[in-house]
Amino acid sequence: MRSALRSVLCVLAGFVVATAVMMMVESINGRLLYPDLGRQAQGVTDRETIRAIMASAPAGALLVVLVGWVVGSVAGGWVGARLANRAVLAHGAAVGVLLTLAGIANNLMLPPPLWFWVATILVFLPAASVGAWARLVKAPPAVPVA
Repeated sequence: MRSALRSVLCVLAGFVVATAVMMMVESINGRLLYPDLGRQAQGVTDRETIRAIMASAPAGALLVVLVGWVVGSVAGGWVGARLANRAVLAHGAAVGVLLTLAGIANNLMLPPPLWFWVATILVFLPAASVGAWARLVKAPPAVPVA
């Protein structure tokens, strides 16, 4: 029971870290890279207006979001795996599955272009798995300087 709870907490911690990283990248995207798009979307809650903003968003803005999703997924997979005592790759994959489900839910609320849907389904699990795998990689021993 205790190890199951620990596993859930590891995955949730990875999810929280991934989400925080993604939010930072999306904030940079809306404030620095595409400020006009960020101003349009600020405070908007009407679904049809959001849909129109998404339809007019430049592909570059969506690519930055995907980059944030990849970086966040790698970070989240690493954290989930780092906190786990065992089955580190499984914990990273679980973070990736959870992120994929959240990405699908996000796309259902804010319908993006088809290519973004495909990327959403394909990006999270491999990126989180890379993060978990990176947790396993040991740094090479330091070479003494003569």
